[in-house]
Amino acid sequence: MAIHWFPGHMNSTRNAINDRMKAGLDVVIEMLDARCPGSSANPLLAQLTLGKPTLKLLNKQDIADPARTALWLDHYNAQPETRAIGLDASVKAPAQALIKACRELAPLRGGMVKPVRVLICGIPNVGKSTLINTLASKRTAKTGDEPGITKLEQKIVLENDFYLFDTPGMLWPRISVEESGYNLAASGAIGRNAFDEAEVAVELLAYLRVHYPALLIARYKLDPDSIPSLNDEELLAAIGRKRGAMLSGGRVNLQKAAEVLIYEFRQNVLGRITLETPDEFLSWQAAADKAEAERKAKAALRKKKFRASESEAPGDSETSGDS
Repeated sequence: MAIHWFPGHMNSTRNAINDRMKAGLDVVIEMLDARCPGSSANPLLAQLTLGKPTLKLLNKQDIADPARTALWLDHYNAQPETRAIGLDASVKAPAQALIKACRELAPLRGGMVKPVRVLICGIPNVGKSTLINTLASKRTAKTGDEPGITKLEQKIVLENDFYLFDTPGMLWPRISVEESGYNLAASGAIGRNAFDEAEVAVELLAYLRVHYPALLIARYKLDPDSIPSLNDEELLAAIGRKRGAMLSGGRVNLQKAAEVLIYEFRQNVLGRITLETPDEFLSWQAAADKAEAERKAKAALRKKKFRASESEAPGDSETSGDS
């Protein structure tokens, strides 16, 4: 599912990041959803902040699969100029964790003459606002507009020589990795009007039945022996019957069943789930890159043929036709 969803405020956020880069920046914090770390990493942000040390914050780790979170932390920590740490509501001192990791990434910065300047970014609904509010309230932080920077930006002083700049959540204009589109929709990062809930629920089920079947069976009291004989839509219908999503005549309300499944996934009712591993995401990305390259090649060929046909088209003739 390719998603095209880029509200106007996201374009403003992109401009704010560009402005912050020009004003000076030492470290970029990208907040990710621990349930889909690869899908929630913004490739547009990587382009905008190219060359800057990066801290990957895997938020909501308390509702993600811990074994898979460990894989993702290892994956990011193996990358140059990158650190990765997990975060959730139970972390009592998130500011200390952030400051320590950022100072390690910018060891030559510090002190009032050279304060550490950090930008924190993330996709919508990843939990960044909650973290910012926690940091600001606990630190009675100074907030306000940085001179010369868009008013969308908020400055938070975590320590005398440590400035954190916050910008609103931002997606990228075209989500070309099909699996990422489904995962972002399921996790709540994409507005409801941009996707079909039944379609997302079916794709979510297709993944859960392979990787987390025990959680589905336990939550919806499904018969384990019957699951292999059901396709994904039939499985969604079975869940709908179990959860009372019914219409007249004994028909299942698949829309309601889809809403229930997505809601319960988001609320961690099903259990601790992560929708991708590093290897899975890299394979999805490679397939999407190949498809995009093929699409561009075909478009270029069509353009070339069109130009050739235009150049070969006969010109007007003054003597055409009988006089």
